[in-house]
Amino acid sequence: MTAFNDESAAGDALRRTLGINRRRFLSTCTAVATAAIAAPVLGASPALAQDRDRGHGHGGDVLVPANKRGIILYTVRDATGRDPLATDLPSGFREVFKQLSRFGYRQVEFAGYGQHANAPGGASLESVQGAKLLRSWLDAYGLRAQGNHGFIPPSWPLTTADLDTFKKHLEIANILGMAHMGTGGDPTGSAYRADWDVAADKWNALGEIARREGIKLYTHNHDAAYGFLLDGGPLDAQGNPTRSSGIRKLEYFLKITDPKVVWLEMDIFWAHVAQYKFHTYTAHDGSTQEKVFDPAGLVVRNNKRYPLFHAKDGVVNTTNGMGYDMVPFGTGVIDYTTFFSRVGDRNYHNPMVEQDNAPSATDPGQSLTHAKIGYDNLAALRKRRR
Repeated sequence: MTAFNDESAAGDALRRTLGINRRRFLSTCTAVATAAIAAPVLGASPALAQDRDRGHGHGGDVLVPANKRGIILYTVRDATGRDPLATDLPSGFREVFKQLSRFGYRQVEFAGYGQHANAPGGASLESVQGAKLLRSWLDAYGLRAQGNHGFIPPSWPLTTADLDTFKKHLEIANILGMAHMGTGGDPTGSAYRADWDVAADKWNALGEIARREGIKLYTHNHDAAYGFLLDGGPLDAQGNPTRSSGIRKLEYFLKITDPKVVWLEMDIFWAHVAQYKFHTYTAHDGSTQEKVFDPAGLVVRNNKRYPLFHAKDGVVNTTNGMGYDMVPFGTGVIDYTTFFSRVGDRNYHNPMVEQDNAPSATDPGQSLTHAKIGYDNLAALRKRRR
C-alpha cells in the first residue's frame, strides 16, 4: 500500500549441463579468462566481498537477499560520464564499479555502454572487445550484469541492419553474462488495441531470437503503459475506438505475448504514478467506471513474467500531475516492505535501485551518495513481524 492506497566434447558436455547455448558458453569462458588476467592488475579481491556477504542478508526476514541488490547505472550516469583527468571522484565504468561494490551492490543494469573518452577503454564500449573489458571489471569487483536498457529494433518487419544490430547486442549481453536484455521504453506509445497487437507480434519475434541466444528479453514500463486500453465504443474520425473495457495496456500485452519469450521489468515508481493517474475510465457503454491499479497485485498474478524491478521512491506531490516527486530510495512513501512481501519469490526477482534525478549540477558526488543511501535502505528491508 502507498500514500495513494495502493567447444571440446568435455566442453559440450558442460555446456549442456549448464543449459546454455554454444555462443553463450564460449563468451562466458572468454570473459572469465579475461577477468583472471585483469583482477590481479586491478588489485581487487572478489572473494573478500563474497566472504563479507556470506551469512548476511540471505535468510530470515530479509526481503532482498544480498546477491540480488542491484542498481541501474543510469542513476550514476554523471559518474560514468565524467572526465577522470579533471576530478578525484570515481569516473568511468571501472571506478564506478569499484565504488558500487564497496557500497555492497552485487548487480548492475546497464543503460548503454558509453563513458567519458578519457576513461579506461575509451568513450564507447559497445563492441565485443568493449564487452570483454567491461566483463573483466565486473568480475574483478564481484558484480554481475543483470540487464541493459539498450537496442530494440525500431523497424517492423525487421530490416537486415536492425536485425544485425540486435544480434550484436545479444552477443554483448552474453559476454557480459546477462540473463536479461531489455529497453527503457514501452512496446508502443499507442492507446489502441490494434497497435498493441502489432507490438506483441514484434516482441514475440524478438523474444524468440533472444531466447535462442540464451537471453530473456524484457520491456520496461512508464506510467502510460498502465493506462487503460482503448478497445471499444464509438469510433473517432480516424476510425479508432474511444472507450475501454477496463483492461490496462500492459495487462493486455501480458495476455497476448508468449510467456516463454517476453518478460517485463516493472518500474515500481512509475507503476504507482499510474495508480494515481489512471483510476477511472469510460466503459464501452459510456459509463464512468473506477478501477484502482494495484502494482503488486499485477506482479503476483504474473510473477515469473517480472524478473526485474526498478526500485525507485517518491514523496507525495499532488500538484505535478504525477502524484509523486522522485527521491532517493528508502526516503519516500512508497511502501516497499509491503510490495516485496506481497510479490515474494525474493530469490527470483532482481530489484535495481534507480533515481532519475540523482545527478546534481552543483554537487558532483550526489549521485553516488544517493546510490549508497539506496543500497543501505534496500538492504534494510525486513518482513513485518506479526
